[in-house]
Amino acid sequence: MDPLKDSLAESFTDRLRLEAGAAGEAECARLAATADREELARVLVEPGRPLWAREVAAFRLGCAGDRRAFEALVLLLNHRDPERCATAAHALAELRDPRTPRAAAALATNSLRSAYALHPVRLLTALRAPESVPALIATLEGLLAPEKPHWRVALACVEGLGQLGDDRARPVLESALPHPGLSGAAAHALGRLPVTGDRTAPP
Repeated sequence: MDPLKDSLAESFTDRLRLEAGAAGEAECARLAATADREELARVLVEPGRPLWAREVAAFRLGCAGDRRAFEALVLLLNHRDPERCATAAHALAELRDPRTPRAAAALATNSLRSAYALHPVRLLTALRAPESVPALIATLEGLLAPEKPHWRVALACVEGLGQLGDDRARPVLESALPHPGLSGAAAHALGRLPVTGDRTAPP
């Protein structure tokens, strides 16, 4: 068993049981434990279902690799509640749907939603998809202006680009060096990029 996954699942279940309240606690526990994917899939489309129930169903289906959860998980990844975003990102990473990188890139690069881009950025890093590096570069470029307040998202972009180790990120990481809060991470990320032959050749 993976202790990190077990801890996430326990925190997720506890949070949604509190949200469900006394009236929905038993139903929440049942949905969190059921092995019936058809029932979970019905929860996603049945009218009148509360958000906590849809989240349980989407998370369970996503972690089981059932692509019927994809649309619901993308909506949760774009939610204002960071805890919902985090569990959706985890389930999307487990789901391995080929549509996920494009959806995460669209959310990360939406300048109107920069405040909620942290988990899409982290998901793009984890996915290591062709869309990941261009999306992280574009997101970081948009956050380097002095008036942009979302430094945690910018930092996640810097760290992600370092982990992905693609030399296309070099210009934007160099631009991040003078920014307070990013300089150390940017220097570390630059150190993880491949050194080209031109840079190592003697003059």
